[in-house]
Amino acid sequence: MTGGKRVRALVVDDSAFARKVVREALSRSGEIEVVGIARDGLEALEQIAELKPDVVTLDLVMPNLDGLGVLRALPPGPDSPRVVVVTISDSHSDLVVEALRLGAVDLVHKPTALATDRLYDLADELVAKVLAAAGARPRVAAAPTAPLAPVPAQRGVRLVVIGTSTGGPQALTRLLTALPADLPAAVAVALHIPAGYTQALSERLNRDAAISIVEASPDAPLAAGTVAIARGGMHLRVDDADGALRMRVSPEPRDAPFCPSVDVLFQSAARLGPAVLAVVLTGMGSDGVIGARAIRAAGGLVLTEAEPSCVVYGMPRAVKEAGLSDGEAELDDMAAAILAHL
Repeated sequence: MTGGKRVRALVVDDSAFARKVVREALSRSGEIEVVGIARDGLEALEQIAELKPDVVTLDLVMPNLDGLGVLRALPPGPDSPRVVVVTISDSHSDLVVEALRLGAVDLVHKPTALATDRLYDLADELVAKVLAAAGARPRVAAAPTAPLAPVPAQRGVRLVVIGTSTGGPQALTRLLTALPADLPAAVAVALHIPAGYTQALSERLNRDAAISIVEASPDAPLAAGTVAIARGGMHLRVDDADGALRMRVSPEPRDAPFCPSVDVLFQSAARLGPAVLAVVLTGMGSDGVIGARAIRAAGGLVLTEAEPSCVVYGMPRAVKEAGLSDGEAELDDMAAAILAHL
């Protein structure tokens, strides 16, 4: 927030322990004011209408009205609060993926009553993500997107690599569902997301899209018309093995700021030279700049999402300001931009 104004947060959870932990974690920051708590989704909607918080920390599994019901009830637009999902584990991965698709900005794992050693770690992560969410752009209503007609490959592009972070699940839903089934290139995606969610995300996207979408598997082939999404907690590289693209999945390097890393994926793709096209979508930070530089140096192209459609204009801005963007497009125009550059 600007002008010294504190971020107003509403804590929503049916667990008294979780409410206490989240409230205490947020209260450690002088930049956040917890203005209320709610015990279920119905109470959450009442509190949102009355208190008008900037950010809601939202549990997904609650009585009366669950977290998905709350997200569906919030109208898109600047007056709606930004939502950070706080979930106990990845056992509800399908719910988390749907929440991110519906517009939740980010995700935090809360500890159980026995995992009190995680409280300080939780506080730092939760505060950072609530502050980031407060600065995120409002949700917009996503219009149904019809897949675009394919275009013949003109530049010999064999691989499209995509990097994204905050707002990424929503962006990928809108972009990948707009691509045609017979896309004349393979696609590899690095999304900043915790381990345990990418299989559910891939399966959900695959149901909605014309193109084939899978979670990356070690040494699996990556054919034209297929999208591979890096596993949470693992890096994805793409190798050109005897003329065929293959996925390489590894936890190395372990000291990378993010895992999966956009830079790691992009740097591996740079070995394809002019046959690679990189796309940097919404996200916080600068992951992707090093990889974009490698791709440009090898003769490949880099596209960035334009600011108006980004949830967080961080990663695309960093690439553009480094002079590495060959062009930009808003999210709903990105599929056409990709096809035009193939």
